[in-house]
Amino acid sequence: MSAFELIPAIDLLGGRCVRLSQGRYDAATVYDEDPGAVAARFAAHGLRRLHVVDLDGAREGRPCNRDAVRAILAAAKDVPVELGGGIRTLAAVEEWLSLGVERPILGTAALRDPALVKDAAQRFPGRIGVGIDARDGRVAVEGWLETSETDALSLARQFEDAGIGTIVHTDIARDGMGTGPNLDATAELAAAISIPVVASGGVGSLAHVRAAAQRSGIAGVIVGRALYEGRVDLAEALAAVEDACS
Repeated sequence: MSAFELIPAIDLLGGRCVRLSQGRYDAATVYDEDPGAVAARFAAHGLRRLHVVDLDGAREGRPCNRDAVRAILAAAKDVPVELGGGIRTLAAVEEWLSLGVERPILGTAALRDPALVKDAAQRFPGRIGVGIDARDGRVAVEGWLETSETDALSLARQFEDAGIGTIVHTDIARDGMGTGPNLDATAELAAAISIPVVASGGVGSLAHVRAAAQRSGIAGVIVGRALYEGRVDLAEALAAVEDACS
């Protein structure tokens, strides 16, 4: 990543476009039955990237929502798509890459099987991402259903010099709440490692987007619910990022 990225999110549950609150599957809000149409609307703005999460996959530990992901990839056209959720084997990494996903993101596997992540990164340099989802600073896995004793920075440091393309850092307590991303924790993580770090979880306004873009060391921000509910206009947000970074 050479410049700050504003990355819209599409979360998939049962083939539909949804958002969770604080990672709770029982608090899912359905925003669209057609993820491909959502991807097309986002891609029309000339994005640098789309962020997709297979929520069923994250919970079940295997790739799900293949048809929805294929629809997103077709609609996104030239916009690169990164995908997380349930990617816990090299075969799953290779499957998604073969279907056109630009960057698989591994979360649970990063904690449970770091050797797998390093192997994938060696095979596909720069094309593997790591998702670090933290609850009170501790890494949560298995679709955020389990919280480990490992802190986010300790996990991130395991992948220095491994060829990882990005780390997506999510503060679970902020996710879906619209109160603003945890920029302090994300910036602290970014300052401690050389891998680009993207903030995720909590963006609820254009001011939050600007604050992320102006924060030294943070490589990007993911925006979800605020786009679907109209609290952030994508065109205005992209313009604000460009202005903040100029």
